[in-house]
Amino acid sequence: QVQLVESGGGLVQAGGSLRLSCAASGRAFSSRAMGWFRQGPGKEREFVAAIIWSGDSTYYGDSVKGRFTISRDNAKNTVYLQMNNLKPEDTAVYYCAASNRPIYSRTYDYWGQGTQVTVSS
Repeated sequence: QVQLVESGGGLVQAGGSLRLSCAASGRAFSSRAMGWFRQGPGKEREFVAAIIWSGDSTYYGDSVKGRFTISRDNAKNTVYLQMNNLKPEDTAVYYCAASNRPIYSRTYDYWGQGTQVTVSS
């Protein structure tokens, strides 16, 4: 079993930055691919970013490429999402997710409770 706790959300002006953190507890964090997803008001859940077990490969949704960066610290069992040049359309609840697989996967097995990010114009 894996527990995920996100933090770092908040209110920021357009053009600003935030860094989200996801602290994981449980088994084998360093062997899991991790991901970030978001769900805006009235929208479906959207893939944001993913990172493989080693951190050597990362993947991004088209809407965040060049602005967001996913990273991980396996010694701290934590994955991060650095968000720069935020836009009002980035407003959403952001969720951290863990996969049972070490490499990129479209499916995730564990989810956090989410953290709200609000970007004002």
